[in-house]
Amino acid sequence: MKIIAEKFRLYWPLIKSLQTGLLLMTGAAGYLSAHAFIHWNDFLQMIPSLFLAISGSTILNMWWDRDIDAKMKRTHSRPTSAGLVTDHEVLRLGLIVSILGIGWAFWVNLLYGFVVCAGLFFDVVIYSMWLKRRTCWAIVWGGISGAMPVLSGRALATGRIDPIGILLAAAILFWIPTHTLTFSLKFIEDYKNAGVPTFPATYGTQATRIAIATSSILAGLAMSVAAIWIGVAEGILALIIVLSAVLLFLAATVVFNPSDQTNLRLYKYASIYMLSTMLLIIPYHL
Repeated sequence: MKIIAEKFRLYWPLIKSLQTGLLLMTGAAGYLSAHAFIHWNDFLQMIPSLFLAISGSTILNMWWDRDIDAKMKRTHSRPTSAGLVTDHEVLRLGLIVSILGIGWAFWVNLLYGFVVCAGLFFDVVIYSMWLKRRTCWAIVWGGISGAMPVLSGRALATGRIDPIGILLAAAILFWIPTHTLTFSLKFIEDYKNAGVPTFPATYGTQATRIAIATSSILAGLAMSVAAIWIGVAEGILALIIVLSAVLLFLAATVVFNPSDQTNLRLYKYASIYMLSTMLLIIPYHL
């Protein structure tokens, strides 16, 4: 038992539990956003299968990025880059968890399985392995992969890829640059030392701030339109609009009153915003 507990302590950080939990929540929100009767058998299988697929994807990314993580101050202590776990065991764990998640997803529903599989492929192969070290535009593909959980949940509930699912996915897609670009502004030197191209290093800080503001506007619009289309109650819709307005205000401060403090505020609020809006579209249907 002691060995198992020790392995769990080392493996748990590999899945980035907060990030995985947020993406899992978007998947649940996507499913519950449908006006259909909740099929609890599907829903209760979606949660663990999606968790495994997201976790497996993250573990594989950790394995692939272990060399650049070791060069950055904020990531050099991760189990993979600090040498606390071997490369082979991390790769093996990532493959096993990913295969279990994808296989389970296909078992639940073919369309759902395809969307979940696409998310893992975009994240691991396209984003991490192919583009991350070549271009700062890799974040677009990272955004697409991050949008797959909510789209997969919606697809499982409705049996198709519908406009609302696409809008919810678009909200995630546009939200991710708000989240990641503020991060890259703070750790620009870290990324330079690791040889990872970022938007600030490629286009400058002002262009990055404008990109953050633009993505925030698009994320807020996509989420608001999706909420209207879903048919949430007026009070909930008003709250979503207010939350979106705060996101836009903070994004504007990053452009017109730039500082490390305003960047940090937007970075923290972006996660709160996405979690809150996803939670708000759930209770209406329960």
